[in-house]
Amino acid sequence: MPAAPFAIIILAAGEGSRMRSRALPKVLHGFAGRSLLGHVVAAAAPLAARRTVVVVGHRRDEVERHLAEIAPDATPVLQAEQHGTGHAVRLALAALPDEAGTVVVAPGDAPLLTPAVLAQLVADHEASGAAATLLTSVLAEPAGYGRVVRGPDGAVEQVVEHKDATAEQRAISEVATSVYAFDQTLLREAVTRLTTDNAQGEEYLPDVVAILGADGRRIAAVSAPAEETAGVNDRVQLAAAHRIYNDRLLVAHMRAGVTVVDPATTWVDADVGLEPDAVLLPGVDLHGRTVVGAGATVGPHTSLTDTVVGADANVTRAVAIGAVIGARATVGPFAYLRAGTVLDDDAHVGTYVELKNARVGVGSKVPHLSYVGDATIGAHSNIGAATVFVNYDGVDKHASVVGDHVRIGSDTMIIAPREIGDGAYTAAGSVITDDVPAGALAVARGQQRNVEGWVQKRRAGTPAAEAAARALALARNQASDPAAQTDPAEPTDPAAPTDPAEPEA
Repeated sequence: MPAAPFAIIILAAGEGSRMRSRALPKVLHGFAGRSLLGHVVAAAAPLAARRTVVVVGHRRDEVERHLAEIAPDATPVLQAEQHGTGHAVRLALAALPDEAGTVVVAPGDAPLLTPAVLAQLVADHEASGAAATLLTSVLAEPAGYGRVVRGPDGAVEQVVEHKDATAEQRAISEVATSVYAFDQTLLREAVTRLTTDNAQGEEYLPDVVAILGADGRRIAAVSAPAEETAGVNDRVQLAAAHRIYNDRLLVAHMRAGVTVVDPATTWVDADVGLEPDAVLLPGVDLHGRTVVGAGATVGPHTSLTDTVVGADANVTRAVAIGAVIGARATVGPFAYLRAGTVLDDDAHVGTYVELKNARVGVGSKVPHLSYVGDATIGAHSNIGAATVFVNYDGVDKHASVVGDHVRIGSDTMIIAPREIGDGAYTAAGSVITDDVPAGALAVARGQQRNVEGWVQKRRAGTPAAEAAARALALARNQASDPAAQTDPAEPTDPAAPTDPAEPEA
């Protein structure tokens, strides 16, 4: 890493009308968990410049609030009226002390810049003693970009904007990427000599190159692949940049020992952490500060946001936001873990289960069709199908506690706040409105009452009434003729009825 530059200036004042956005200023669009501006700030951060200045303008309040979140030490400088990139740099320099050193200038819409290419730019600039060093790329279709014009000896002479270029100059494929390293003292003097004598009537920063060259100053250039210098001006370019960036992240993770089965359908944010031997199956997207532990398998078709997945866990066709999933835990398919969910080691959450602000203890299971909200479940307990923790009374949320080795029968409603003691059971279909002591069986369901003939009276003429009539006629025939055969479509149940004093749990 070269010596730290004196300052970095990031230009983020433009409207970005081609984004066609009412919701956000251009530089706040982004991908992979960062805004466009955030990507540039992250790329520049390892240079450890003494000062960072961000020029803001369009919807400045929103940009400044975002800047305070991602780079609180950066200094915003207002360009109230956008009169060109040279004008923006002149305003930025006015906010910096006049000291010797290198100043790096970069656009706020170049999210593919890397710390390595910026470090190379600074190193080459300082080694060459140049007044200015351009970062350039060679494009197959350079339309719209400023062309780098070189002299007979190959030295850079000037940068000509596309609108001002001649036909011969437009044939040049080497373009300026709007990223520069300057000697600050020379830059300060040169920007005072910029004019608006061009097609757009603006002060062009690239014109500084021609000014310094005319003064006999050395102009250098560093070439970088277009995939590292491309800017974003519309949503098509935004999507293309996201694909390039995502591929870059996945390659780095795979080289570090992560298995990505289908990179084309796998998306990860910049701050996602993946440990060696983690496996990402097709259709996985990982957001925020999600971490996937060693040996864990995520996917297929799983979305995790700010979620920690423990070693050797398995998360299948699930959505999790702000959850913690313990080692060897299993989740899914089709589970939803909301904020505050914690699954301890070896826990299991199965199909069509939703959890919110809930803890499932070591080895405990919530296998299917249940809602667990504002609850703590102890170790090695089982929550039967269709159980609901009724945590909301219409005004406040209430919490429940389930102990260790508890068996909650299917279709149990637990009306919070409740506590179910260690080793307790609840009978299927119960509505639990009182605490259950340790080791007790809770039975809370109404006595069954059959109203004979109701369907024929109240639903006469329906298929149900006709089916009931047939069944009753068959029963009468069997009663009058004991030798009659049972309808083979309705086999009898050989099991004895359960003792009503000991209901099934």
